[in-house]
Amino acid sequence: MNHHFHIPKEKWIQSLFFLAGGVNFIGIPIFSKFFTNTYLSEIDPATFSSVSLVIIMLWGLAYIALGFHYHLAPYVSAVFAVEKFFYTGVWIIWMKYNLASLPSIYSRDLLTGFFYSVYGVNDFLFGVFFLFVFIRIRKYRPE
Repeated sequence: MNHHFHIPKEKWIQSLFFLAGGVNFIGIPIFSKFFTNTYLSEIDPATFSSVSLVIIMLWGLAYIALGFHYHLAPYVSAVFAVEKFFYTGVWIIWMKYNLASLPSIYSRDLLTGFFYSVYGVNDFLFGVFFLFVFIRIRKYRPE
């Protein structure tokens, strides 16, 4: 049986998908100083190795790609929410053990200090957004 549901596609939601993608795809080259900022990776090599930074950029491209048709694939938004909440958790744990070192990170490199201060907040907010999109679209697509 083929059901057709009217699923609204809202411009502001699409714009936030593009913003989330841009933050990753453009933000990583900025904060990594086009992959020359080894300090970014030295601080947390498990999370921000050079390979990991490229993968974060690829996640950004995925957000942008879904932004064109987010209303057709709500479960992908759910995956994005889980990914963002994962990075939020990594950040919270990092902050628990490294908050006191932030001033010295800032004194060595302002951009890196700023990155480590805010990336978890950014990921949490976009995680909430992706979860919101998942819930909103699911209400229009009953199983």
